[in-house]
Amino acid sequence: MKKEEKNKLGNTLLEYLETIFGALIMAAGIALFLLPNQLSSGGVAGIATITYYLFKIPMGTMILIINIPLFLISIYKIGANFFIKSIVGTFSLSFFIDLLDKIEPLTNDRFLACVYGGIIIGLGTALILKANSSTGGSDLVSYVARKYKPTIRTSDVIMIIDIIIVTLNMLFFNEIEIGLYSAIAIYIMGKVIDIAFEGVNFTKLMIIVSEKSYEIAKEIEDRIQRGITRSIWERYVYRKRKTSTNVCSS
Repeated sequence: MKKEEKNKLGNTLLEYLETIFGALIMAAGIALFLLPNQLSSGGVAGIATITYYLFKIPMGTMILIINIPLFLISIYKIGANFFIKSIVGTFSLSFFIDLLDKIEPLTNDRFLACVYGGIIIGLGTALILKANSSTGGSDLVSYVARKYKPTIRTSDVIMIIDIIIVTLNMLFFNEIEIGLYSAIAIYIMGKVIDIAFEGVNFTKLMIIVSEKSYEIAKEIEDRIQRGITRSIWERYVYRKRKTSTNVCSS
């Protein structure tokens, strides 16, 4: 076997291990924090939370049942590698949730549950995303939706689904606090994922190509008070001084 093939095989194996380990971390956040306190992380897990309390169906089992038709719909729309890893991620998440659900919850305080649950689930999700995988649910729906309409933003699809599911949770349990705490958990999850991908102190660079670079530089400096490249700013200042000099001279 060639060295390149060995490296590719090693990377693929690592991605599968990261998917399984990420699913374990997610399951811990759900089974030990959110689920015992009737909180939702949105998506398929949110629906499974309702059926868990309404019909006593194990949450992991319900997640698997809901995801089966989603995978059947998406089988021709996603790549084989992504599809197989997502199957592994979904089965792993379902198995670990039902396994960990037998353990006593770590807290019955909803605020603590939404904070720590959000952090743990965010870490697990980030690990799975870094492995170019998923655990099905809203991630899979957004992926398929983009195949049909590329202009749709993944974050918008997931956000809409989460809002609908959290609202259903709140209506079913008839407690507005459940919706509020669930929203906190989902927000924390998103922040943890951002930190995992970009770090705590991350910066973004935007390159603007325009014939009105000086005017744009001035607006950026005055209105949003962000840094700009020194060369552009110096040219802007030089132009401004030159204009002032010409006015004075005249």
